[in-house]
Amino acid sequence: MTRVHDMGGRFGDAPVDPGAPDDPVFAEEWHARALAVTLAAGALGQWNLDMSRHARECLSPKDYASLSYFEKWTAALVDLLVDNGVLSVDDLRGQGDEGRHALADRALKADDVAAALAKGGPTDRPFDGVPAFAPGQQVRTLRPAANRLVDGGHTRLPAYAAGAEGRVLRCHGAHVLPDAHAHGLGEAPEPLYTVVFPAGELWAAPENPRDEVTLDLWQSYLEPA
Repeated sequence: MTRVHDMGGRFGDAPVDPGAPDDPVFAEEWHARALAVTLAAGALGQWNLDMSRHARECLSPKDYASLSYFEKWTAALVDLLVDNGVLSVDDLRGQGDEGRHALADRALKADDVAAALAKGGPTDRPFDGVPAFAPGQQVRTLRPAANRLVDGGHTRLPAYAAGAEGRVLRCHGAHVLPDAHAHGLGEAPEPLYTVVFPAGELWAAPENPRDEVTLDLWQSYLEPA
């Protein structure tokens, strides 16, 4: 996470409203359409999940603060389509070439959606090395939280957990490293761990000091405590 996108644990942003169990999945009809268009565009194979997450992070602070959740998705999708040459600005304005698109054969058909969603996008990969950490071991996250491969790049280590000490709960095997994958640097798989942190290790005044927070963190985010 980068810049204004990294909001976890911040004071002053008001409580998170999870809604009621019987609330509709989508508050408005266009929210469902935004999700559908995002999934359909992703199926064209011109970017990966980590690239799409990073595109949302790269929205300007002004836009990120003012746009709703699915407006952020739509704005980031527009950037991905243009930056990857799938559509031009003229296309988005309805002024582009109306001929058959070069990626038309990759379009996700309605009958294939259920199978595509069920398949998902597994990120577990083979790994020849030995995990550096074991369940029960004390570890510390690197500080500052940052992408060590690309300046200002995507990372899944949240800023509120930087420099915090926790305990390895589980090793999930090796998974694609988002810090590399979001920037076209390959999958670079490495061990992924669930790490447990006392709330007081993360925040100066936790609402419930005895609470614990679990985070899934890649090996390169950690060092022995």
